[in-house]
Amino acid sequence: MAVEQRVHESRYGTGRDALLDATVRAVAEDGLRRLTYRRVASEAGVGHTLVAHHFGSIDTLVEEALHRSYVRSVATITTRPGSGDLNALFAGLSTFADDDAIDQAFQFELMLESRRRPKLRPHIRRVRDAYVDAIGAELTLAGIDPDPALSHLVYSAAEGLILEQITGDDRQATDSALIHLRRLLVPRRARER
Repeated sequence: MAVEQRVHESRYGTGRDALLDATVRAVAEDGLRRLTYRRVASEAGVGHTLVAHHFGSIDTLVEEALHRSYVRSVATITTRPGSGDLNALFAGLSTFADDDAIDQAFQFELMLESRRRPKLRPHIRRVRDAYVDAIGAELTLAGIDPDPALSHLVYSAAEGLILEQITGDDRQATDSALIHLRRLLVPRRARER
């Protein structure tokens, strides 16, 4: 019971969420191959048996942490969700790596690991689809009729820029590239009106 109490008092959240957040941080810092119940427990400030009790397997822990991570990230892809404001979309993408570096690093780790662990691929596809859908919805609201390829293109460009930024590239390069990407979309919007 004392261990259960400690997880509820974790500085990073409560209960299962604290363990999932600890998993995200541990993988972002050490990589998926070094993930253990003990590492998650240490990050969360609880006993390792509690992690095993809540999730049963490392695979389940990782899948649930990925879901929590991408739901949190997709919600912040724009500074004004549901507005169709391209300025808000590109402002959100510009600050994404700064504001969401841990979640982004975690997701990139899992993307790369999915090459070696095919069981991760459906989960990674769901992440990609969630981002592409969110971008597509904002483009539609902005008056741009995005076919799925356009939404995927914007996502892929943003993803590459975010990867560069979280691996040490400066934000100015990201912002400059996003300005050019936005300029490419504006004439398309004018043609479609």
